[in-house]
Amino acid sequence: MHKILIIGPSWVGDTMLMQPMLARLRQRHHVCRIDVLAPPWTEALLRSMPEVDDVVINPFPHGALQLGSRYALGKRLRERHYDQAIVLPNSWKSALVPFLAHITVRTGFVGEMRYGLINDARKLDKKKLPLMVERFAQLAEYADQDITRPLPDPELTITDVQRSTTLRKLGLTLQGSVAVFCPGAEYGPAKRWPIPYFAELAQRLRKAGFTVLLIGSAKDKSIADMIVALGNDACHNLCGSTDLGDAIALLSCADLVVSNDSGLMHLAAALDRPMLALFGSSSPQFTPPLSPKAEIVKLDLPCSPCFKRECPLGHFNCMTKLTPELVWQKIEQM
Repeated sequence: MHKILIIGPSWVGDTMLMQPMLARLRQRHHVCRIDVLAPPWTEALLRSMPEVDDVVINPFPHGALQLGSRYALGKRLRERHYDQAIVLPNSWKSALVPFLAHITVRTGFVGEMRYGLINDARKLDKKKLPLMVERFAQLAEYADQDITRPLPDPELTITDVQRSTTLRKLGLTLQGSVAVFCPGAEYGPAKRWPIPYFAELAQRLRKAGFTVLLIGSAKDKSIADMIVALGNDACHNLCGSTDLGDAIALLSCADLVVSNDSGLMHLAAALDRPMLALFGSSSPQFTPPLSPKAEIVKLDLPCSPCFKRECPLGHFNCMTKLTPELVWQKIEQM
């Protein structure tokens, strides 16, 4: 049996974009074991992927070296006798554990002075592989092989039992059409559609007969609270009340998802839910929602995308000019 350790990404969305690579590894090796070293907040997502056999928690905060602890983790992983490690992050630190675990083949892209730590080093051609999902998938192939296009879209499945368990846990009874808003974005405020705009759209959808759910992490609760305060007492503010498994179950109930460019956007796409994905400071040319039911909504302004956490020009036009009326027109077209 071929045993593979994946050094996973730190972000939920990037973790979802890894799934086609995992499926390709299963296809290539037929009989194999795939474990993923990943931060705790992605564990529930990884355990929902049938391609993953086990999740090893990565305990290291972003930017922390903690060389002694990395050595201890690498030494512990030696007992699993992995044949290959695939290192998805490009940092030097991310390549340390598989090296210390004495994994024979350590695959990854050239980056941040990792020669030796990565001994199956691939040179990234960004023009040939413009999408993150393609770059991940390339690492599942041999060095001299190209990915097969079109790649399958990331895919999540959820059972009726999982869905009903979550609804019962949260005390929800959903009738009629359901809209799910994902108003947060971990990267920063430049990715977030304005709060009053979400509030106005929620009012329009409720008048049209929709039940509106607001989901996100505890960090997003204040945003959702303000959306509710702006005339949306009937909305269900679930930010901070759900774990990632609950969020997946709620997204699977949606007849419409409206989301900023975020991890939840990628989960909704993987569940193949009808969605409007709102882009401002970021670009759908690198990490778009990969679903035929997802529509990207953005303004092609000269200053966008800037990839900044906050608007460097101070006007935030990429989002403020993307009005609720424009988004409502997209919903009517859908």
